[in-house]
Order: sequence, then C-alpha cells, then structure tokens
Amino acid sequence: MRGYSGFGTAVILAPVYSLLWGPRAGVPVMLLMELLVSLQLLPGALKDADRRVVLPLGGAAAVATPFGAWILLTADGDLLRRFIGGFVLVFGLLLMTGWRYHGSRPLPLNLAVGTMAGLLKGSTGMSGPPVILYLLAGLEDAKRHRANLIMFFSTIAIISVVPPFLGGLVDGAVWVRLAVLLPVMAASVPIGARLFHVVPEKLYRPFAMGVLMAAGGLALLG
Repeated sequence: MRGYSGFGTAVILAPVYSLLWGPRAGVPVMLLMELLVSLQLLPGALKDADRRVVLPLGGAAAVATPFGAWILLTADGDLLRRFIGGFVLVFGLLLMTGWRYHGSRPLPLNLAVGTMAGLLKGSTGMSGPPVILYLLAGLEDAKRHRANLIMFFSTIAIISVVPPFLGGLVDGAVWVRLAVLLPVMAASVPIGARLFHVVPEKLYRPFAMGVLMAAGGLALLG
C-alpha cells in the first residue's frame, strides 16, 4: 500500500502492532519503519510534490508531534489501542464513501490540518487520515497526490521518532522486531511502487479499504 499509494504504513500497522504488543511497544516499531520507508520513497517524489502546500502541513505537524507524544507516554494503553482501532475504522468508512474536503487550501488551514496530523502522529503513530482526506480532495492527478503524501510523511518522520527515544520506549525488543519486519517492508515498497504504474485503481481500492477495515476492527475489538 505505501509503495502504491504513498500512504498506508501507519493506518495498517498502528492498530495491528498495538493489538499485538500494546501502543507503547507497537507504535515505536511502526514509527521507525515509517522513517526508513519514507527515506526510501522521498527521492522519487520530490520533483512531483507541491511544496507550497506540503511544507506548511509538514512543518505544523512536526511542531505538534511532541505534544501528541505526551498522550502516548501517559494514556492508558488499552484505551489508546481501542481509540486507534476506532479511528482507523472511521477513516476507512470515510474513504469508502468517497467524502473529501473540497474547499481551498489557504495557509491557515494548511497549518491547522498539519497541527491535527502532528498530534495524532505523536499519540498514535498515524498522521495520515486528516492529511489524506485533505490532500486527495484536489484536482491533481494521482501522481501528484502520491508525491504530496510521500513528501508530507517524510517531513515529519524524523521528529516523530525522537519522543519515543527520550521516553525510553525504544528498547531491545523494539530493535529485534524492527530487524525482523523492516526487510519485509523494504522489499515490498518497490513492488507497490511498480504496481502503481500497472494496476488500475478500481482493483486496488477495494483491497486497500478491506485491509484498513480489518486492521481497525481487530484493534478496536481484540
């Protein structure tokens, strides 16, 4: 999903990893994977991204992320896991209905959406839902949408891993899980990127939405 569409890492992995290991153990693994995958995709997206929109979004998100991380460090783990699952379910339903924001993109709104995304990133590992609904509303083609999303996620990937390190959440178990899972992710991203050029969106979307709904349901009800 990440290689194909430019998003999907956090909204799938955050609820699943939170169910398996709890948010304080699962979110740091996902954030480190997100960082390394973002660096893998960013060079090919720079030339196609709309920096006028993406940089304010990313800057505001980067400032707000540490404040969201305070929630990750202090909230009840089971409650936070269920919130992550419910949030992903709502996001998946909104995507399935086709709803998008269809207004203009002035700077204050860019900053507001970025701030919301940063708070979510720090607390749940997921910055994507508000930004995806916001950016996919435009008239740009799929190539521009994908590049915008890749650039946004890359701008906040580094700052998002700092609070878990400072909070002592990145321990030996996190590094072991990362060592096992990251090679699978790294090998899958180029496959998804290649599929972007050959697989019609009408075949991709039902599969992607099904995965989102399943991941959210597991975390909410598991």
